[in-house]
Amino acid sequence: DEYYDITIEVGTDPYVRVFRAHMVILYYRSPYLRRILSTNKKKDDETLSHIKLSNISPEIFEIILRYIYGGKISLNDYDNSDIIKVLVAANELNLQELVIYLQSFLIKNKKTWMEENFNFVYKTSFENNSFSELQNYCTGLITEEPDKIFKSPDFTSIPENLLISIVQNDNLKTSEVHIWENVLKWGFAQNPELPSEIANFSNDDLNTLKNTLKQCIPFIRLYDLTSKEFVDKVFPYREILPEGLCAYLLETFLTLSNPESRGVERNDRGRNDKVEDKDDTKWRNFRDRRSEERYDNHHNSMRKYDIRPSSESKAENSNNIRTLTTNTYTSLPMRKKLELKPRSSAAPNENVASRPSKPNPFGEAKPIDTDEAFRRVEERRRKQKKRN
Repeated sequence: DEYYDITIEVGTDPYVRVFRAHMVILYYRSPYLRRILSTNKKKDDETLSHIKLSNISPEIFEIILRYIYGGKISLNDYDNSDIIKVLVAANELNLQELVIYLQSFLIKNKKTWMEENFNFVYKTSFENNSFSELQNYCTGLITEEPDKIFKSPDFTSIPENLLISIVQNDNLKTSEVHIWENVLKWGFAQNPELPSEIANFSNDDLNTLKNTLKQCIPFIRLYDLTSKEFVDKVFPYREILPEGLCAYLLETFLTLSNPESRGVERNDRGRNDKVEDKDDTKWRNFRDRRSEERYDNHHNSMRKYDIRPSSESKAENSNNIRTLTTNTYTSLPMRKKLELKPRSSAAPNENVASRPSKPNPFGEAKPIDTDEAFRRVEERRRKQKKRN
């Protein structure tokens, strides 16, 4: 305390403590405090400079102040939760060398504790981009063991952006239907007033759940479900899907003769599922493509899916690939929402010569009769119940 020339008020009432320090040390050790001190210089009347740090607890600041003066910190003397708090405070004071050291220490020495308190560590790691090492550790752990987060008691309290980052993970080792179920669980938890059964939903309830999940659903590969999974798990919630998506999925799954077959052959998310049914071979051309939807902010609805042969396909595959012209499927390490542009009204003869001349093996695209499709699904469900 000798020759101190600044006081630091730390904490909030009733837990406030005043520390004495030396401006020159704080100035050179902390870029954050340097900015404050540069605008809060000692007055001519010899009055001490005074700053406030209300976002840090006195106990945590004392640990950091000792580090600022001595350049060392003994983490074995502190609880693991306090180390996380020191990490957050060090980042606020822009002590980047301490931030890097604390992350490495936690990953090397506190793995068991971090797994036991995974939700807390995961949320903390994504509060700031400076915690990149912790973010990578948490993402890797979720990839290998998704239930670390899905079965966490605090899973439903994670913010929407973290949920989306989980669903976007291409290497997540779990089934797509498991992802759908957990996204639904999260959506229900955000609206506890909703009925527990979809059969009891009103139109307002459907809109509430739809608006809650509208940013997440486009990242779920619903076309990667089996037809049975779609009928049992997704179809009852068809009203919350983006407009046009349910009809497209119905057309996909109703063409499969085996209810255990998937709409698209995939080998992502840690699975090795293969589509073996001969009737499903046409879907193999969709491999490693993405289905994304965008909500039209002007009309509050999505543009209809228009299924036709793609004029942008490679020549050797032009008669084997069927795409959605209002969607662009792209192979990406991480799936991203893709911007959908309105279909332009071309002149009658424009681009006619560029269209594939070979016949489309899928036949001409026809409008989907959704009423008939719904009827066929309900009929299939009744038959399944009778067999069971």
